[in-house]
Amino acid sequence: MAKLIPLFSSSKGNSIFIGEKNNGILIDAGVSCKRLTGALEIHGIQPDCISAIFVTHEHSDHINGLKVFTKKYHTPVFAQNLNLEFLAEKDYVDPSSTLYEIGQASVEYRDFRVRAFETSHDTRQSCGYRVETPDGKVCCVCTDLGYISKVVHDNLVGSDLVLLEANYDREMLKNGPYPYMLKQRINSDKGHLCNVDSAKEIHELVKSGTTHIILGHLSQENNTPNIAGNTVVRTLDDMIFKKDYMLRVAPVETRGEVAFF
Repeated sequence: MAKLIPLFSSSKGNSIFIGEKNNGILIDAGVSCKRLTGALEIHGIQPDCISAIFVTHEHSDHINGLKVFTKKYHTPVFAQNLNLEFLAEKDYVDPSSTLYEIGQASVEYRDFRVRAFETSHDTRQSCGYRVETPDGKVCCVCTDLGYISKVVHDNLVGSDLVLLEANYDREMLKNGPYPYMLKQRINSDKGHLCNVDSAKEIHELVKSGTTHIILGHLSQENNTPNIAGNTVVRTLDDMIFKKDYMLRVAPVETRGEVAFF
């Protein structure tokens, strides 16, 4: 049975495992290799069982662990073209690493089918991933985006499980300590997704048949798991929790939770 494990999920570092114990992929590797391998081992997963790493974009909280991990385990890396250039030029991957460009077409690799879809973020290129696992299940990982575009929605819909960003509460951001320019960036179409906009999309996804939702990349300054979760639950007031849908919040660092789907 396929599982998705949010190993790390915050502005301090991000990495998501998808697959089974002996064959899986990572979406991003944004913490040190030591922390990443330690998190995998909590779940009984050996690092050399990671078939590939798929990078969403070049911000440091998504790529910090790449170089050491790829050097130790010779793990192939997939990313969009501009991000591949950045990783190579800025020495974020081991020189011996195998790099693959992922474009608009799906990639089949080690029994996984993976498709990248464009997201709007303040970076050279940014994407989410739609993953079909070896047992035919479909999940999506979609964080670091300013708004839900038609492209994003069309790729999320029909998934069994979606990990979707719920980065900030609007009132907490408005009244919080961040400088005005940073608040504007976060709240822009190239920033991050707020709880309300995330909840609206989740309502549409659950209506269309998605049963497992994980809220990810929560700001530790401008959000809380309770506020994010309650915002979604209120939006889904015409549906029944644990019957029509399952809802979880990804921890900053894994404590052993697993989402089977």
